[in-house]
Amino acid sequence: MTNSEVQPPDPPVCEPQSSRGGAAILWRTVTRNGRLLTVGSLLICGHQLCEATVPVMIGLVIGRAVETGDARQLLLWVAALAALFVALNACYRFGARQLMKAIATEGHQLRVDLSLRILHPLRLRTRLRSGELLSIASTDADDTSYLLDYVPRIAGAVTAIAVCAGVLLTVDVQLGLVVLIGTPLILFLLQFGGPVITRRVADQQELAGRATTMSADLIAGLRPLRGIGAQAAAADRYRAVSREALAATLRATRSQSTYLGLSNAASALLAVGIAVLAGWFALRGQLSIGELITVIGLAQFLLEPFGTMAEVPSWIAEARASAERVGWIENAPVALTPGTTALGSGPHGLELTDVTHGTLDGVTMTAAAGEFVGVVAVRSADADALVSVLSGAVPPDDYSGVVRVGGVRLVDLDPAETRRALLVEPHRPDLFTGSLRSNLVAGTPAPDRVAIADALRASAAVDVVELHGAGLDHDVTERGASLSGGQRQRLTLARALLRETPILVLHEPTTAVDAVTESAVAQGISELRHSDTRSGRVTVVVTCSPALLAVTDRVVLLDRGRVVATGRHDELVERPDYRAAVWR
Repeated sequence: MTNSEVQPPDPPVCEPQSSRGGAAILWRTVTRNGRLLTVGSLLICGHQLCEATVPVMIGLVIGRAVETGDARQLLLWVAALAALFVALNACYRFGARQLMKAIATEGHQLRVDLSLRILHPLRLRTRLRSGELLSIASTDADDTSYLLDYVPRIAGAVTAIAVCAGVLLTVDVQLGLVVLIGTPLILFLLQFGGPVITRRVADQQELAGRATTMSADLIAGLRPLRGIGAQAAAADRYRAVSREALAATLRATRSQSTYLGLSNAASALLAVGIAVLAGWFALRGQLSIGELITVIGLAQFLLEPFGTMAEVPSWIAEARASAERVGWIENAPVALTPGTTALGSGPHGLELTDVTHGTLDGVTMTAAAGEFVGVVAVRSADADALVSVLSGAVPPDDYSGVVRVGGVRLVDLDPAETRRALLVEPHRPDLFTGSLRSNLVAGTPAPDRVAIADALRASAAVDVVELHGAGLDHDVTERGASLSGGQRQRLTLARALLRETPILVLHEPTTAVDAVTESAVAQGISELRHSDTRSGRVTVVVTCSPALLAVTDRVVLLDRGRVVATGRHDELVERPDYRAAVWR
């Protein structure tokens, strides 16, 4: 399969980068597990050698002991047969152990590598959605590592066929030639089905990834969907995508089943042909009874390696398709260029100059050191675009204007400096599987109990902790599904406040709480971050909440992507457009 047969749904790369295709990734999988793979493959080849020797040994027992009635020879050859089975089992046991270790290690390494790549601090430029990334980092990573299972199987099958052909040549040249000529012929004919299987497996994996993406998105947005009564529409969309994935799976399975059926039939015909030919030679007196039993046993045994070799194109197609998808992530360029400039000791302010991105149209605004600034966007798209630019998630080529932190352009800052100085908390932050404590302290270096208590108090999340008997050690399920929307929102706000960053940007942090709690949160943020005017901390809250806006020092009003007014909340409330935005 060429690289052009499976293409990721990505835009052209924005920077020169060496591309690692599916074949290269599979080769890397083999080479970095070379020792385990070599030892395991040799042991599996030894196992197949012993397996192929079993019918030979049985033929010798019949010919030299049973036919002659020699009890001593019978005991000798039975003992040899027992030793052969011991060696056979030992080779398989220790070989499988080496190979399973290699497969597990490679699968783990691939998942870690892809996770680190997906979580790259400079962000990947890719259109793959979270569900597709999850599918690649899990299923495709495992399918790629399974190549380490296929290689020893292929080596063992080749060993078995070679040994059987050699034995048959010694018994009768014609029988050996049937194997030596028939096997490559069958494999040559079957290889024409490889490209079809490859394409259909690739389609199946891509559509399965889309279905996974949509299911993850629907689960994450289940509450909003229920709120607007859109469950039926969402279910219809998922049903359509799922049916496409099912159809692709059925096509791939049908192709693989047809291919395997034909390959097994051809292999069985070859083995039967060997057995029939041996029977014919025995009737003509060309083979002894012991030789006939040996040939029949080898013919029966050959069904397994023939079947293995027939399945090789299907295995390789699946591994190659998965490796191609792994390459989509590994080859994706980073969206941001790391800066090298360090900030001074502070305090630091935040400044936007003529920023244009999405619906923003030349926004200029500042938040001086120590200032608590509110931003009201008449259109929610303006708020989303503003938060995206401030978060650093937007590549410099995708917006115009300048964002400065402490007088230094955001794009020039060292990433570590940016993380230390600026935290942008999105409207829908996530909680993770673990405890309340592990979610709160994530990203915070060794917070003390007082700091945690202050952050919980400021975010009105004390009751969330006290509600559970285990307190901060209470378990949180995936995405915080065991907590209500308001509880999740307050805990993620507490996590952001605990970071104590010089500049904190919050986007609608109180939409899921009641009015009383909202007022408590507003007061808590103000007291925690701005009670000490000497701290120089900057807080920017992008919101339409009157309670939050009332405690700010200044409010910036955005409409149609532009700053249309600036002033205190009690001053701007006289404007009809401002009133319509905050009282809606």
